[in-house]
Amino acid sequence: MKLIDIGFGNLVAAGRLIAVVSPDSAPIKRMVQEARDRGQLIDATYGRRTQGVLILDNDHLVLSALSPEVIARRLGGEEKGDEL
Repeated sequence: MKLIDIGFGNLVAAGRLIAVVSPDSAPIKRMVQEARDRGQLIDATYGRRTQGVLILDNDHLVLSALSPEVIARRLGGEEKGDEL
């Protein structure tokens, strides 16, 4: 099982990941609020601004302080870099 670092030492299983998106659009904001209401939202931002939303195959959403571009690089196998 491959794990992806999404910031602050938090890891997500790559096999469960469907998409990594920006939180700025209205549909994504709606998805985040609905997941929060259902109790299926995992906030891994440590109080920082949400820059990426990870959509998992079990209808859970994970909020990350890393941008989708940084998460995609990490998913692609590149090194951790200088982000968080």
